[in-house]
Amino acid sequence: MYKPLADKVRPRKIDEVFGQKHILGEGKILSRIIKSNRISNMIFYGPPGVGKTTVANIIAETSNRRFYKLNATNASLKDIQEIVADLDTLMGTSGVVLYLDEIQNFNKKQQQSLLEFIEDGRITLIASTTENPFHYIFKAILSRSTIFEFKPLDKGDIIEALKRARVLAEEDYHGVKIEITDEAYEFLGDSSNGDVRKAINGLEVALYSTNPDREGRILIDREVAADSVQKKILNYDINGDSHYDILSAFQKSIRGSDPDAAIHYLARLVKAGDLISICRRLMVIAAEDIGLAYPQGISIVKACVDSAQMLGFPEARIPLAEATILLATAPKSNSAVMAIGRALEDLDNVEVGDVPIHLKDAHYAGAASLGRGIEYKYPHSYPNHYIEQQYLPDSLKDAKYYEAGENKFEGSIKKYWDVIKKE
Repeated sequence: MYKPLADKVRPRKIDEVFGQKHILGEGKILSRIIKSNRISNMIFYGPPGVGKTTVANIIAETSNRRFYKLNATNASLKDIQEIVADLDTLMGTSGVVLYLDEIQNFNKKQQQSLLEFIEDGRITLIASTTENPFHYIFKAILSRSTIFEFKPLDKGDIIEALKRARVLAEEDYHGVKIEITDEAYEFLGDSSNGDVRKAINGLEVALYSTNPDREGRILIDREVAADSVQKKILNYDINGDSHYDILSAFQKSIRGSDPDAAIHYLARLVKAGDLISICRRLMVIAAEDIGLAYPQGISIVKACVDSAQMLGFPEARIPLAEATILLATAPKSNSAVMAIGRALEDLDNVEVGDVPIHLKDAHYAGAASLGRGIEYKYPHSYPNHYIEQQYLPDSLKDAKYYEAGENKFEGSIKKYWDVIKKE
């Protein structure tokens, strides 16, 4: 029976797991839990192909309790009910361990059905998810579980796994020598994006599609590896965590005035074809992070965004790159977003009072009889188009929301008004 190479390479002991040293290294918390054989409720969170299922299988081998495995993508309440039924038999007298893969696909009712049995210890839950558990998992389950984040493997760990895969694959070829160049290892490690299963699958395709030479040798070089992988797949789900993580890194790189990092994250978004999110985020950045330090910036970005939407991909990448580099290298000011934030905070927390009577609408018959607008001073009737008067409500008359940013444009405006208001 055919057995995928990735399954043959799958570690059987905790010490054989590739990567995840932050939780599985010597003396680390998850390693200690597994070796103690005192398994508690756990949630494994991380991208595909980083060892979540492997570790769950190792726990299954070491546990003295009956082990069940469900995939939430196709499991139902009936499957859970069947497991619960086993709890009342001899098979479940010491409790059971349930590994629930892709738990984010269970709705709230399905997750709640487990809660009673998790609470009294009859079911020990090990769940895995590629999505942020704080967004997708019922809070009552979260509060009773320990969350372990599995991280993408670095290239060194992936190459180590590939070398092990070569040895195991060679055993199946009965005398055929398998040689893999360093460049091929490097390419497979780089193109896998931290997913060891993807790297091994690529190697397997290379092996099966390459015939032995006259010397009975299968040679996998960089060219063969590239043909086998075809295209690097980035972790990007427009409805998932990676979408928001990349957008966040994109904005923070621009805010931090790093055009190279900003262009890198733009490239990821372009590769995913996510034009709407890019355009929206560029407009937000122009107002939030550049703001009044370079007020023309938002107009230029709007023109770039309009051009990108008119062009569509692939040409849209050009005006988007122009807007990104402009914003990353522009002077920065968050004075506008801070000002509106302070004002909104006061609306939520302070008694703001009524609009001053001299500012109320007076463009109707009878307004004067109500005292509306009588004491209003029209600024254009005074020198420099300015006259001091109260504009904020009485309860907020001393409030300060806007503070000029330390940049050339806002500095010049502040200096101008300091002189005018002093006079």
